[in-house]
Amino acid sequence: MGFAGTSDPFFPRLKEIVAPAHLEPEDLLPGAQTVISYFIPFSEEVISSNINGRFCSPEWAAAYIETNELIEALNQELKKELGKLAAEVALIPATHNFDEETLLSDWSHRHVAYIAGLGNLGLNNMMITDKGCCGRVGSLVTTLELPPSDKKDRPFCLSKAGEKCEECLSRCPVKAFNNGHFSRQVCYEFLLLNGQRFPEFMLVDACGKCCVGLPCSVENPVKEG
Repeated sequence: MGFAGTSDPFFPRLKEIVAPAHLEPEDLLPGAQTVISYFIPFSEEVISSNINGRFCSPEWAAAYIETNELIEALNQELKKELGKLAAEVALIPATHNFDEETLLSDWSHRHVAYIAGLGNLGLNNMMITDKGCCGRVGSLVTTLELPPSDKKDRPFCLSKAGEKCEECLSRCPVKAFNNGHFSRQVCYEFLLLNGQRFPEFMLVDACGKCCVGLPCSVENPVKEG
């Protein structure tokens, strides 16, 4: 878990980095003072299950759904506890808060996690934390003022640290990463194709192939110093 002050100058920059419609904390909650961000790592069993095969494993699909529900439950519990401190809270859905045409999000949990000091983005655009990149990020906004965490401005990605890797890009089943460009459309079409394989769930637009079997799957592979 990490904390970001709403006055952090990086928040306005998300309109350029993520999407022009990206919200700022006070758009969600007037008088907001802090954004709380947290990372829920998947178990090694879930991660291992998703390494082989073209499509996402049943275990990974179930973990995706269950962590969506867990994030909603955690946020509700945090809202209740923060309310005991007379703090207001704005909750944000774990997923599906994006424009279906542009596929651009109006609130990027991953980028907010960076501002809150949980880690840094990898070549695969995933948030790499000290527990790796296999997991889910949740966040919420509150009027309670908390000391901000330090951003992790050093690389958590081997490639970004100048070492030879790029394993995440080669693992993509549909080559959505091409010559330094990431195609959201190609990626999302495959996510929906994955979802069709799990009719027992409401919507599993998940894949995770670019996160598993990597040096950064379960840890930060870039050592300090």
